[in-house]
Parts: sequence; C-alpha cells; structure tokens
Amino acid sequence: MTQAYRGIFTIPATPFDEDMQVDWEGLRRTVEFCIGCGAHGLVWPVNASGFGALSDEERLAGMRLLVEQAAGRAPVVLGVQGLSASHAAMFARHARAVGADAVIAMAPYVTKIADPDGLVDYYRSVAQAARLPLFIQNHSVGSEMAASLLERLLREVEGAAYVKEETYPVTHKITALMEAGLPNLKGVFGGAGGRYMLLEYPRGVAGQMPGCHVTDVMVRFWNALEADDLSEAKRIYGLLAPLYAIETQCQGAVYKEVLRRRGVIRSARSRNASPHVMDEHDHRALDDILRDLEPLFTWPDGRV
Repeated sequence: MTQAYRGIFTIPATPFDEDMQVDWEGLRRTVEFCIGCGAHGLVWPVNASGFGALSDEERLAGMRLLVEQAAGRAPVVLGVQGLSASHAAMFARHARAVGADAVIAMAPYVTKIADPDGLVDYYRSVAQAARLPLFIQNHSVGSEMAASLLERLLREVEGAAYVKEETYPVTHKITALMEAGLPNLKGVFGGAGGRYMLLEYPRGVAGQMPGCHVTDVMVRFWNALEADDLSEAKRIYGLLAPLYAIETQCQGAVYKEVLRRRGVIRSARSRNASPHVMDEHDHRALDDILRDLEPLFTWPDGRV
C-alpha cells in the first residue's frame, strides 16, 4: 500500500463463552460490526483485545480469522508483540503468512528490555520477520520509550513506519515525532480510546486506535475533525466524556458490556477479570450514557 494509513483503526474485543473459551463466531460478528460502523482499519490482538489472556495458539488462530473475515474491506494490522524478539518474530511471520496489511508491536511486557540497543534488536527482528509496515506501540505495559528512542527506531529499523503513542505527555511526544523530520515516518496514531483526540489532532496525528464498542461514534468524531467542524467534534466529545469516565472506573469491562448491549456479542465475560467489575450503579450510569450516544450510532439494525 502506497497511501499512508489514516483514520479510526478500531480494536475488536475478544469475546468468550460461558466456559471462558474464545467465542470465534462472536469475534467474526465483532469484525462485521467494526466494518459496518465505518472503521478505516482493524487492529487485533492488542491491549483492548485482551491479548494477554490469550494463548499463543488462540492468537495465531484469531489472526487468521481477522484477515479472512475482513476480506479486504479494511486493512488489518495484527498485533505481534511478544515476550522476546524470537517470540514476537514468530507472530510476525504468521501475520505475513495469513495476509496482514501491517503489524503492530509493543516492547516485551513481562521481562522488559531497558537497554536501547536491545529494543532496536527486538524491533528489527519483528520487522525482518513481518516484511510489512510496522507500527511501534509505545505503552507503559511494555517498555515506555522516550521520543528520542522512537526516533532512533524509526531511523534504524527498516519497515518501521508508524507509531502508536500512548505514554505521557502524549501530545508532546507526538509533536516531537512530527517535528523530527523522519522521512520514513508515515504517521503517528493516538490511543487511550480517543480521550485526547481533540488535543492530538491539531498536532498532526494520522488517526486513532480505540476499543471498538462505539466505533461508529469514533468515526463520526474523526470525520468532524477532518471536515474542520470543531464545534461538532466538541459536541461528540462531550457525549463521549461520561463513557470515558466509566471506562476508567471499570477497568475495561465497559467495552464488552456495550458490545453485548448492542447485540454484537452474547457475553461480556473476560478472562482474569472479576465478574462484578460493574455494579448496579455502573449499569444504571451506562444506561444513561448509551441513551445520549444512541443518536450517533450508525450501525444499521443493532444485530449482525
């Protein structure tokens, strides 16, 4: 692909059945929901997908499913982060084999790499295995990287073309990257569910990678910014603000609960999470939040 990626690259959640097994049909429905909501791209499995609770075999199977289900209707960026360079390279080779359009990787997230040379080697291994455009994800779950280190990676790792920046101060790091004059940097994407998009957009971000539960709203938010309609963008942000607040309080449980309520998945279960993350007050608050957001929903019929 010669044209740089831009827009809302949404992150499908990974649904589970009552036995805590991956609901593969539910994942297919989630992909259809994302595409039906107008997503400009798909990203899986990463933090908002709950990749850390998946086995390697589940990740590999899901990567194939994403590409097959998208069927060329939206670019697919596959998460290949690993415990080590060789682990990540294994996922990267698989991403290429199943037909991914690009890959994304955090730094190792259990035994972290503190040495900059080690991080260069890690990302070089990923890029060489994938031979696809590489998004470097800067997130505190991995090794949080300074803008200067990101610049080095973009200069020294062939194939590194994008950054997903999620460390603070995110806006300052975005500006540092945008002003570094890196010829192979095709774009910086924001994260954190789009919470900072109003501040990131004027600094030149190429897009956002949010959880998928309100993909249609996020697409409208992005399109308003692209159309230079700041008043509409602020209005949409105001409606999203209570959702951002409850997401922060409920440790990510809201993503799948919203998808369940919208008829996309059958269960909001998550591995390694308490079934009581949301209490009755949270559910009532979510009722009110979704009533306000509903006029922004564009997904046609509420069911896939």
